[in-house]
Amino acid sequence: MYRFAKAALNLSGQSARQMAVRQKSDMSTEFHAKYGPPLLIAGATFCTAVWAYVVTSTGIAWNLSPVGKVQPKPWQEE
Repeated sequence: MYRFAKAALNLSGQSARQMAVRQKSDMSTEFHAKYGPPLLIAGATFCTAVWAYVVTSTGIAWNLSPVGKVQPKPWQEE
């Protein structure tokens, strides 16, 4: 278990150093600042449109509530 923990800490330390080196680039911050909000809005619009189509046009019976639909069978005397 000690070896596994040591290896995991070493990997996490190594990846943290790599991320620190990568974060010095301004490319990712520029990209997110420039394209982030439009991508988020486009994704939300697309998701809403797909679900609106699925709910209204596919004819799926959703069976939201069984109240009033489930009736007991009539009693049969033997």
